[in-house]
Amino acid sequence: MIRVTENFRKIQDLLAQVTAEAGRAPGAVRLLAASKRQPVTALLEAVDAGQRDFGENGVQEGLMKMAEIGRDDLTWHFIGRLQGNKTRAVAEHFAWVHTVDRLRIAERLNRQRPHYAAPLKVCIQVNIDMEASKAGVAPADLPMLAGAIAELPRLELRGLMCLPAMQQEFGAQRRPFAELREMFESLQQSGLPLDTLSMGMTADYRAAIHEGATIVRIGTALFGARKE
Repeated sequence: MIRVTENFRKIQDLLAQVTAEAGRAPGAVRLLAASKRQPVTALLEAVDAGQRDFGENGVQEGLMKMAEIGRDDLTWHFIGRLQGNKTRAVAEHFAWVHTVDRLRIAERLNRQRPHYAAPLKVCIQVNIDMEASKAGVAPADLPMLAGAIAELPRLELRGLMCLPAMQQEFGAQRRPFAELREMFESLQQSGLPLDTLSMGMTADYRAAIHEGATIVRIGTALFGARKE
């Protein structure tokens, strides 16, 4: 029960250090604990250490953890590929969705978001490297999609998300994040009040922070290897 707590404290220190190195304000970067296939006991240890944002890739796994943990002071983010037949459960139970990449999915989430809940916060996933194996809207189609989603009343468009191809060199890691930041800034200039760049994971969060990430999705560095 010591490892997650120690990891959490180390990550918080590293995030603060890298944020300062990037010349950004303290607290500008939010840690999202990517908890896919991690046991509830590990999540609870992270909660006890102070973590409040958790990201799940699977709908059923996420719902099970929400029910088992049973706390209303946590924020649950859906960060996996979203299928049309799973949108209702996500719209009803999650606070954020980071992986919206089609208007059809956005419209379903909008219809299915309960009237008593706050608008569902969403990020548009951009296929920044145009990889055939990855989801995400093509960069050329982003402005039209963003404009359409911004009109949906039960959704709150907050920003953009990407999963770039893995790179080892720091400069190469920064390039796709810089491209996403430029798209983000262009949408802001067009009048969309965006404030969120969800980008960077355990292997490349430093590069992401230097390019303006406001949410980094950390799993392995916090919890260790996933339980397969």
